[in-house]
Amino acid sequence: MDNSFQLVLMLISTPVTLLWIYFAAFQGKKYRKYIISDFAKTFQLNELFCVGFSLMAMLRVSTRSRRAQEKIKEISEIRGRKYAEFYYYVEEGAKYTYAFTILVLTLLLSVLANRVEALLLGIGFAVLIVLYLNLSLQDKLTARRQEIILDLPQVLSKLTLLVNSGMVLRDAWKKTAVTGDRTLYKEMQYTIVEIENGTMEEDAYRNFADRCNVKEVRKFANMIIQNLKKGNEELAYFLRGMSTEMWEVKKNEVKQKGEKANSQLLLPTMMIFIGIMLIVLVPVLSSVG
Repeated sequence: MDNSFQLVLMLISTPVTLLWIYFAAFQGKKYRKYIISDFAKTFQLNELFCVGFSLMAMLRVSTRSRRAQEKIKEISEIRGRKYAEFYYYVEEGAKYTYAFTILVLTLLLSVLANRVEALLLGIGFAVLIVLYLNLSLQDKLTARRQEIILDLPQVLSKLTLLVNSGMVLRDAWKKTAVTGDRTLYKEMQYTIVEIENGTMEEDAYRNFADRCNVKEVRKFANMIIQNLKKGNEELAYFLRGMSTEMWEVKKNEVKQKGEKANSQLLLPTMMIFIGIMLIVLVPVLSSVG
């Protein structure tokens, strides 16, 4: 690679590196409350997150944009609405910190090596880090929603049994909610708290459906709201029908998870097979040569 390429990289890397040093050395106090938070400590190199926060401020990254609001909504499913915007801000700070830091290191390495490949490799690695963090959130969301779907049939069965025995819905809901500690049961417990704090029963069930954000739960909540004034007999009939339906959904969900697990094992198996083939073939081919 000619010296002109190295010179261009030096002209780019020098101000970028100085900017990174300025952010890391002088902006830590400004963003200390974010950096020392328990959520930030779940990330690696959280002490350097002032770099990402400063870069976000310089680029005027807003938490009010459409993309940001969609992400905040997803985070609120997992961690609740109260601090969802805070969690989003910290996570974005992590992404910007990692990407910017890798870019600086890559530029310096490219200057020393005078190779464009080093620059491209570093950019690719930065993109992968950001994608990994995005996929991590999606994986948590998917796992949460699957857990809710898998627990819903059992919840419906318990509610049906209690309502059939003559118990009013609110009491049956409360009695069912305390029988588990997984996500669906916790959301049911929170619904009871809302009702006891003065929220209208219909609104509490709507909020429950919004927090779970699963179409089957929305159907369940809508059914309850529609039948609140019709008495236990008709409600028990609908609960029994939906319980049967959800047990079938659970069977299909478990089957799909098993098939997915098998497909996920295929890639590591193929990599091991290729590795073994290389171990066997390389000495053979070398001796032939």
